[in-house]
Amino acid sequence: MRPISTNYSKIEINESSDKERLLELIQANALERRNVVLSTGKMSDYYVDCKRVTLSPEGAYLTAKLMLDLLRSDVSAVAGLTLGADPIVSTIAILSHIQGRNIPALIVRKEPKKHGTKRYIEGPAISNGSKVTVVDDVVTSGGSVLRCVERLSSEGYEPIQVLTILDRMEGGRETLEGAGFKLESIFTKDDLLG
Repeated sequence: MRPISTNYSKIEINESSDKERLLELIQANALERRNVVLSTGKMSDYYVDCKRVTLSPEGAYLTAKLMLDLLRSDVSAVAGLTLGADPIVSTIAILSHIQGRNIPALIVRKEPKKHGTKRYIEGPAISNGSKVTVVDDVVTSGGSVLRCVERLSSEGYEPIQVLTILDRMEGGRETLEGAGFKLESIFTKDDLLG
């Protein structure tokens, strides 16, 4: 595996270059061509661990920058199911502050907290009815996104947008469309595998 570059002077402030560079980082550092069982139970001949990129300085920056460009203007927060979305929502929140947009991050637990508040959602308090964008690193079946949407809705938020780094093109887009959401992805399986 090629190490992720930490030379920030080479980061272009150009959407096309940013997207190309993020794809390069994912292909070099997150893509494994091997047989694997996915969380959906399906077999695949490739695996993508986007956390190898979204937890790196350059990858986190590029992911947040590209997702902020897609974020609807009426959104009050970004949210995602732990663990894949944690670095994404956190970095979007930081970059949004730098840009003067101030969009808080919400982390949605898979299980409720066992003590204290016993809540599913962590993050700053935002108003009931606030519009939220749901993000994920990889969408396969769409199940984890829908679980996140359900938890947010049950807490009084209004999920209105779904973003992902990678759409594996294995039914997730159609599942989300059936639930009333348009999946917006930075990349698809075709981009990744060329």
